[in-house]
Amino acid sequence: MTIKASDVKNLREKTGLGMMECKRALEESEGDIDLAITNLRKNSALKAEKKSSRTAVEGVILTKSDQSSNNSIILEINCETDFVAKDENFKSFTNDVLKTCFDAPEKSLEDLSEDSLEEKRQSLVQKIGENIVIRRKSSISSGYVSSYVHANNKIGVIVSLENENEVLGKDIAMHIAASSPLVVNPEDVDDELLSKEREIITAQVSGSDKPEEIIEKMISGRLDKFLSEVSLINQPFVKDPSKKIKSLIEEFNNKVLSFTRFEVGEGIEVEKKDFAEEVQAQLNN
Repeated sequence: MTIKASDVKNLREKTGLGMMECKRALEESEGDIDLAITNLRKNSALKAEKKSSRTAVEGVILTKSDQSSNNSIILEINCETDFVAKDENFKSFTNDVLKTCFDAPEKSLEDLSEDSLEEKRQSLVQKIGENIVIRRKSSISSGYVSSYVHANNKIGVIVSLENENEVLGKDIAMHIAASSPLVVNPEDVDDELLSKEREIITAQVSGSDKPEEIIEKMISGRLDKFLSEVSLINQPFVKDPSKKIKSLIEEFNNKVLSFTRFEVGEGIEVEKKDFAEEVQAQLNN
């Protein structure tokens, strides 16, 4: 099949690898970029997919909690430029959305939009000339909930502890914002993700001339390392790397029940356009 130059460019931006290596990977995967990345990782050409090209959209993260009602939510609301993200009209709209969602935690974003938010959103779009998206929300309704939003409003966290502890809750929330764990405990890692990681690690070590039992130990060791890196309780505490989160919460006889971490734009593919090509296309039209 013919591999498009734009797909090669996209894969290069995601991996940082050479053009021909990316082209060969796409040919082998029949144009499937995600499969090409997985195959490159199997061949040890790539340790991890770059995320920077997937976080290009702008916007803000907001949180709100009320301990008396066990109600806590986190929201992501997007716009097209950072300039608009700092605009007072946009800020006012995001606060309205936050209040509306907080007052009706049982309702989905779709229901809330149909009820009251869509008209406000469309009005703001017409006023500022950019698309606005109320992208996602999540809530926690058990335990003692702490929240943290980074100074740039691009990363936010809500975390639930078994017992009330304001200082510990804030420290854990800040750590999650900085270290981006996937789960609380290693056993919480999704089976599909774990299976895929094992497949990749197995492919990386399978060419070794070491005995089978040594290879299996290598696979097991790397899987354990992966689980430690993505599990909150096994991560070194950002404020004191000599101590793991597990030790920190045990000091206070506490437990992390759950958490949600949002980062503006994560997981969204954004098409990157070449400015010269864009200008030329406009001239041609």
